[in-house]
Amino acid sequence: MPSNRTVAALDEWFGAPVSEGTLYNAREQCVKAIEPITTAIATALQQATVEHFDETGMRVNGKLWWLHVACTNGLTYYFVHPKRGKAAIDEMDILPQFQGKAVHDSWVSYGNYQGCTHYLCNAHHLRELTFIFERYEQPWAFQMLLLLGTIKYQVDLAKAQGQHALAPEWVLAFEHRYQAVLDQGFAANPPPLPTEGKPKRGRVEQSPPRNLLNRLEHNQAAVLGFMHDFAVPFDNNQAERDLRMMKLKQKISGGFARPKAQRCSVAFAAICLP
Repeated sequence: MPSNRTVAALDEWFGAPVSEGTLYNAREQCVKAIEPITTAIATALQQATVEHFDETGMRVNGKLWWLHVACTNGLTYYFVHPKRGKAAIDEMDILPQFQGKAVHDSWVSYGNYQGCTHYLCNAHHLRELTFIFERYEQPWAFQMLLLLGTIKYQVDLAKAQGQHALAPEWVLAFEHRYQAVLDQGFAANPPPLPTEGKPKRGRVEQSPPRNLLNRLEHNQAAVLGFMHDFAVPFDNNQAERDLRMMKLKQKISGGFARPKAQRCSVAFAAICLP
């Protein structure tokens, strides 16, 4: 809650009227007291086997900052920074030290770290495929939706039956089908024709369907990692769930008043949220 509502709640519920300044001082003391715990959480996440990473915009003192999260199903660590990309990730210093299996979206900054194995969130792919099917009316997008859903169903069924891997013939069939759907998609979305005259510098702009096709093709191992390794989740929902309460805080109060206060709340949340 915003600090003024917290002060009002303490007064109403416990008959303990305090000022907002007292509230901030108490929080500063808590942050110092739990610093060894938050450090231990960061260290444990550096050494985890499977970990989720994500980021979201956060208003701090009226400006756009970025809230970064690194988490497992039992540990969560938050970090705020004015930057979204490599500068923030380096300063957070979890992903640069991580050597396990990293699950995240296709944000390019995550791929810069080669000490770990990267896997992409398929919930993002499902949303993009749905958009392409509805917006561009391309059947291949629906076929890929159906394929990813079918693979997930078979993996979940195998896990429920105590299996540790899909049968090789299933894996081979799914991989062949995956490539066939990509071929169908590329046939429906040929590369853009070169323009007459002087060629443009840099990357050639492509349509959203073709951009997604390129990502699915170039990152097949990261997309289908959950099929090959049952320890890898299908999506990055763990990180998105851990960010949700921070977004709710922003929705209620509009943002954080100052960077220092934001860091305090982050340090406290690191041990409170599962």
